[in-house]
Amino acid sequence: MTRRRLPAEWEPQSALLLTWPHRDGDWGNDLEDVQQTFAAMARAVAPRQRLVVACHDQTTETEVRRRTRGLSSVTYLQIPSNDIWVRDHGPITVLEDGRPRLLDFRFNGWGNKYPSALDDRLTAALAPEAFPGLPLESINVVLEGGSIETDGAGTLLTTTRCLLHPSRNPGVERTKLERWLHDWFGVRRVLWLEHGELEGDDTDGHIDMLARFAPGNRILYTACDDRSDPHHAPLEAMAQELERFRAADGSAYRLLPLPWPPARHDENGERLPLSYANFLVINGAVLVPVYDLPTDEPAMDVIRHAFPHRAVIPVPAHPLVRQHGSVHCASMQIPAAVA
Repeated sequence: MTRRRLPAEWEPQSALLLTWPHRDGDWGNDLEDVQQTFAAMARAVAPRQRLVVACHDQTTETEVRRRTRGLSSVTYLQIPSNDIWVRDHGPITVLEDGRPRLLDFRFNGWGNKYPSALDDRLTAALAPEAFPGLPLESINVVLEGGSIETDGAGTLLTTTRCLLHPSRNPGVERTKLERWLHDWFGVRRVLWLEHGELEGDDTDGHIDMLARFAPGNRILYTACDDRSDPHHAPLEAMAQELERFRAADGSAYRLLPLPWPPARHDENGERLPLSYANFLVINGAVLVPVYDLPTDEPAMDVIRHAFPHRAVIPVPAHPLVRQHGSVHCASMQIPAAVA
């Protein structure tokens, strides 16, 4: 009988995937700003592990090569894409009896909200080029990488609001989906959050905007201490749920609240989903989204406490959050077991 395990993000990695922003996407006048953010991420990652970049076309590849000039560990692949959110359209890597296997789930633009046909095909095109010979398992179920979080030891954290949303897999009940999660990822426990949401988050409640595991049975989570803010009640209810959860050994989780950033809105007056929980763990470092706000440094302090042996690197994330995502959403790690 084969055994599967979904590694924790803080375990050793061999590569990081990026899908580079391009002129045919939704970025408009923000394209230059978001490319600068991507270049900052690339400079932080490349000295620590391989970087694999999906480039929409030759024009995009030329631009990416210009912005990553001098970085020696970058692989460039020309693969068409709708948008940049590789956390959700990229592969999820499991270890099967210790050997890596890439899982390619369906991606439908977060419940058919946005065009996604190119993104849905990206993993099938990328895998044989970037990781030749590695098994690729196609699964005809909609699942986004940003909707699940694991401690690498058999526990998976997610939200009912996203995974059970009828626009993902209509008619699939919680018990059936939980059984699938056990089969796909080898997890023994699924912790479901019923509460917690951010205005402007069009993913229907991805866990990577709300709560994240860290070593030592820690959970970092988005907390709202402003009672006048409409987020206070749902995030307080989420915090109470986290307090009731127990680790596999029966102990309470060590909860680390992340600072609540002041509200920011787009040009149409829509509130943006600023989240410090959307950090990215790589080899020897944590990339933390920052928004040029007074809460940035306190948020990095919390993350330093959770990951004391890693460098904490701020990444200017306001260009990303204009399109309702952040640093973690725009990246996907590949475990060290993958050559």
